Amino acid sequence: MKSGRESQTAVMVAAARAAAHGRTAGVDFQDPTAMALLPDEARRRVEDFRAGVAPKDLRGRLSRAFFEKRAKMMVPRTVAIDEAVRAAGAPQVVILGAGLDGRAWRMPELRDVTVFEVDHPDSQREKQARAAALERMAREVRFVPVDFTRDRLDDALAAAGHDPARPTTWIWEGVVMYLELSDIEATLAVVQRRSAPGSRLVVMYAAPSPLALLIGLLVRRLGEPLRSLFTAEQMRALLARHGFAVARDDDMPAIAARLSADLARDMRAMKHMRVAIADRAPDRARESR
Repeated sequence: MKSGRESQTAVMVAAARAAAHGRTAGVDFQDPTAMALLPDEARRRVEDFRAGVAPKDLRGRLSRAFFEKRAKMMVPRTVAIDEAVRAAGAPQVVILGAGLDGRAWRMPELRDVTVFEVDHPDSQREKQARAAALERMAREVRFVPVDFTRDRLDDALAAAGHDPARPTTWIWEGVVMYLELSDIEATLAVVQRRSAPGSRLVVMYAAPSPLALLIGLLVRRLGEPLRSLFTAEQMRALLARHGFAVARDDDMPAIAARLSADLARDMRAMKHMRVAIADRAPDRARESR
């Protein structure tokens, strides 16, 4: 992301959620926070999309078609992560690269949970201002500003009151593809150190494919190029090295098929987008005592 402004990919994701809110045939998908968290210009674009305003040129029609596909993709992606968070039932949730995530304001299941939102200060500043108008569902939201060029994630979480002795659900949604492997490994090392037994890590990532490369060209223009793609086997090995065992790893068509046949058909081309759910592997040293 460019210095001084919020992440544009975060805006794209929230816009897609806002577009999909209440409009996915056969699926009760709701995200009433997404529109409220958008900057004004993006909100106007979503309002035009939802109102059916027709683009006047070819470029506009292609852009609308791409946006419609992205909006549909947000449904299985969001539902899968929400389900994993509910099932874990951890007393702490840490959202790494929180962007314009609205879970703390829309999930009643978080009423007894402290949510830590980790993000760059530039993105977080704008989000906090807009979120002030929303009713919080989580027991508490703690904003953890981290600029990875100068701040240490471990120190920032400790300062915010994250308790490594209590189980944590970590959400890492759509971030790892924008990071170098060394940065991914460094973050996972922190996650491992701060994860008590019963912790869970949910990672949405991208696998190598021609479509992923095409999308990479688009986000590069936004100043946020793709840097890391993983096969499911590579992701499983990566998480295992950091103490997490993958319990489930599905692509978007497979997740969509559990929701609706129509949505599954719409997601056929999105096999490169995957959600891995991994649980903290048992500590053998602890078990031997």
